[in-house]
Amino acid sequence: MSPMIQLAAEDLSMFGRDPWWLVCVKAVFCFAFLVLTVLFAIVWERKVVAWMQLRIGPNRNGPWGLLQSLADGAKLMLKEDLIVKRADKVVYILAPVVAAIPAFMAIAVIPFGPAGNEVSIFGHRTTMQLTDLPIAMLYILAVASVGIYGIVLAGWSSGSTYPLLGGLRSCAQMISYEIAMGAAFASVFLYSGSMSTSAIVEAQQERWYIVLLPVSFLIYIVTMVGETNRAPFDMPESEGDLVGGFNTEYSSIKFAFFMLAEYINMVTVSAVSATLFLGGWRAPWPISGFWEGANHGWWPLAWFTLKVQLLLFFFIWLRGTLPRVRYDQLMKLGWKVLIPVSVVWLMLVATVRALRNEDYDFSEIALYVGGGVIALLLLSVLVDVFRDRREKEAAAAAPAEPAAFDPMAGGFPVPPLPGQTLPPVPRRRPRHERELIVSGGPDTQSDGKEASDG
Repeated sequence: MSPMIQLAAEDLSMFGRDPWWLVCVKAVFCFAFLVLTVLFAIVWERKVVAWMQLRIGPNRNGPWGLLQSLADGAKLMLKEDLIVKRADKVVYILAPVVAAIPAFMAIAVIPFGPAGNEVSIFGHRTTMQLTDLPIAMLYILAVASVGIYGIVLAGWSSGSTYPLLGGLRSCAQMISYEIAMGAAFASVFLYSGSMSTSAIVEAQQERWYIVLLPVSFLIYIVTMVGETNRAPFDMPESEGDLVGGFNTEYSSIKFAFFMLAEYINMVTVSAVSATLFLGGWRAPWPISGFWEGANHGWWPLAWFTLKVQLLLFFFIWLRGTLPRVRYDQLMKLGWKVLIPVSVVWLMLVATVRALRNEDYDFSEIALYVGGGVIALLLLSVLVDVFRDRREKEAAAAAPAEPAAFDPMAGGFPVPPLPGQTLPPVPRRRPRHERELIVSGGPDTQSDGKEASDG
């Protein structure tokens, strides 16, 4: 088999040796890490958005309002739990659980520290990772796909129109953006030679993949925002046209489960992004250059948490900056921009890897790839030039007639600009043909004629 597609033999012998109680402790740690990060992210989001909008934000519950998340959770649990009359009760109740549980499962294969650097927990040496798999990234994709069912079933089981539309929107959006996300993952697999998360982080010892694969990183950043239904891609819960989206008919703790699943997914995709492109648990370059102990002990957990928090700030920054896009623009970005770009980039990365496996010099590879890109750009420029020339010749040959104004030309109604007039309303008589209809008199010429004949 070609070495380009031959996966590296991962050393996963350090996993599966922990006693059952230590596995439980590590699982509880992963759960607590996600929940505490979510509690902090909710307060941080409200504080940052308030700062961007020149407001104060939460400042009543706890010092500096840091306990606002706990107050919100207690308020939701104490609210009345309603079940709508037309709902499918079994699916209606299970949908929030189906949406929340897969969000917790992906963190099981995320490394918080190096596999070879074991830490001591209650006198036992263990790795800073719950477990790892030879196909860990496929496991993450599969778990993320299962989470879609919770949102779709919530919209369908509510027995209402707007939640159903929100669920269908979410399904179409997640499926569309997962295709480009998978292509971005494939570029990382080609460079690292593995689908194991710990092996991918180990492969970034010299350079992080954000430097080697910048296009894959940008594609994943966009797709992870669309995957989590966050602004500006929060179309499944657009209150302007769907009232509240798939969770319109939910209240109390079931509504809190959906909000928890959204923030957990934010933390999960941020952790995946840090693992694949930002070196995972590795310290940044200036620190790792002069400090040998930066990647030992418990310090890798600190660097990993810092990277996750920076990516969460990116989510908050987008929400406070960009307006919500239209749904057709969302689908056009996913299918006409992200998927073609990700596929072309994947072919380019595969070509470079194949040439390097054939012992070609890197300068020759760069020359070939650069020549191919320049040739494609020149070809596209020539096509645009000839197309513009044909359009200009056709416009010059056509008679100069004012174009009729069509208010529905863009797919949605727009008002006329100055100098434009709306087309006449069908089946409406002109003003000079209208006549005043008096009480008891004829309202049309035909009625007057019939009256004279009688």
